[in-house]
Amino acid sequence: MHPGADKKTQEYEKEYGRLALNPFYGEADPVGSMTSAPPRHRLPDRPLAPATAYQLVHDELMLDGNSRLNLATFVTTWMEPQAGVLMAECRDKNMIDKDEYPRTAELERRCVAMLADLWHAPDPAGAVGCSTTGSSEACMLAGMALKRRWAKRNADRYPGQDAVPNLVMGVNVQVCWEKFCNFWEVEARQVPMEGDRFHLDPLAAAELCDENTIGVVGILGSTFDGSYEPIAELCAALDALQERTGIDVPVHVDGASGAMVAPFLDEDLVWDFRLPRVASINTSGHKYGLVYPGVGWALWRSAQELPEELVFRVNYLGGDMPTFALNFSRPGAQVVAQYYTFLRLGREGFRAVQQTTRDVARALAERVEALGDFRLLTRGNELPVFAFTTAPEVERYDVFDVSRRLRERGWLVPAYTFPPHREDLSVLRVVCRNGFSSDLAAMLVEDLGRLLPELRRQPGPLGRDESVATAFHH
Repeated sequence: MHPGADKKTQEYEKEYGRLALNPFYGEADPVGSMTSAPPRHRLPDRPLAPATAYQLVHDELMLDGNSRLNLATFVTTWMEPQAGVLMAECRDKNMIDKDEYPRTAELERRCVAMLADLWHAPDPAGAVGCSTTGSSEACMLAGMALKRRWAKRNADRYPGQDAVPNLVMGVNVQVCWEKFCNFWEVEARQVPMEGDRFHLDPLAAAELCDENTIGVVGILGSTFDGSYEPIAELCAALDALQERTGIDVPVHVDGASGAMVAPFLDEDLVWDFRLPRVASINTSGHKYGLVYPGVGWALWRSAQELPEELVFRVNYLGGDMPTFALNFSRPGAQVVAQYYTFLRLGREGFRAVQQTTRDVARALAERVEALGDFRLLTRGNELPVFAFTTAPEVERYDVFDVSRRLRERGWLVPAYTFPPHREDLSVLRVVCRNGFSSDLAAMLVEDLGRLLPELRRQPGPLGRDESVATAFHH
């Protein structure tokens, strides 16, 4: 029995201490091995046959949800078989070991250049950027660069003074920004939601800035409702602030999702390096970059925005390769898959895929609205994501009841409350991704329609069950 297990687990292990083993999985020799099985909470004493170990793990994973029906996650859940083959061929390559795997390193460099061109960097061929394990790491790196640049400026202007840096953002930011502020001792200054404004207000953000502001984060595609924050208006407000006060505040665009949607579907929207105040941008290759998790990207306008002292060089893997990352060892497979996807689709292919996904989101939002019990907050017009809540006249059930009942039919649709000052607003959110077809969308609406008569007969909302209600995912 596992000594660190709690009492309930110990009782369970006492009665069901070992994994159940189908005799068909076991070996005929030695005697007894056809029904013997390994323990659950400690290493087994002896090895298992590969087929037996595989089948035990495979059977247990059948109880996971179906990722294609998970409308909570932004993460890619389908790729072409050829991409899977390439990833399998590269899963043993360590991305950090650029001297041993120079072609993988070259594919990473090409991906950075392609993104720099897509986001209108001044010099795409000489772009400064790197791959990461996802947007969370990319945001951490961008935040570190902002803080270090602020510290150098502050040392020149106010030598010997111990100032506290701050970062301005909307309250709707993903939790990685709160982590950054906590880990790197930066004051988080958040613009609250007000009324039907569910993300950052440019003027309110500028008012929170001072000489100790390391930057302002703008979100291109809010996690809460899929809407774009007005990056150009934010930069204009900060331009006006600099004219009045001389305070020069850079902008980081968290384009975890939208940076791989807007360039193809919203070409007239100015949000990227075309705005001189935008110092850095991140995105998730494993979201609308259409690659399995986990890969992200962080890019800077130029080398000037990324302090050289943050870049490390190591020679104990051979060669002398620069690296800027929180992680060290990580697989190269996802970077290779990103390059494959860029080659495979090109601009026109990405445009077709993202447009189809947005069309599915818009049509699904309209069908949900047509049911009559729900009010749309967004319609999938920006990210292929929409949020909705129950209509004012609906009193017998709430969004948490809907989420629970849809889960019974295999659909994972998150229900959650908005942050301050709109904790009163509880919503459901649907994330449409490549692979979530119009046929699946129709099935979702049909299942939702079948549930409504039962929900309407409830005596009242059953209340939020924290163990069932799902949180949102970035």
